[in-house]
This record gives sequence, structure tokens and C-alpha cells, in this order.
Amino acid sequence: MEYGIFGLIILIADLYAIYKTLTSAASTGAKVVWTLVILILPVLGFLAWLLFGPQGPRRTRLNG
Repeated sequence: MEYGIFGLIILIADLYAIYKTLTSAASTGAKVVWTLVILILPVLGFLAWLLFGPQGPRRTRLNG
């Protein structure tokens, strides 16, 4: 067990990111690109997805 708990955490985070990407409203091309980035670069891909990945519709609060 070379990577231990850290590897398990990365695996779970990557699976979550891939699931959220595939169920997002992004285009098919964007989904494929993000999934490949996450699979090829597990740690950096997840961090990039957190910062720049496809987001769901944001809720806006109306004043008034």
C-alpha cells in the first residue's frame, strides 16, 4: 500500500468530479475534455476542475 489513504481520497475526489461533470449541463465536448483531464492528471485535474470546471446553474438572489 504505497499511497494508502491519500490515494483513496484522490480516487474518491476524482470519481466525484467525473460524476458531477457528466451530469452537468455542459456540452458533450466539454464533458469529454474534463473527464480526460481528470483521468490523465488525477490531482491536478481535480484541482483544475474545482477552479474552472463546468458549474451548475447558479441561483441568484433578487433584492426587493
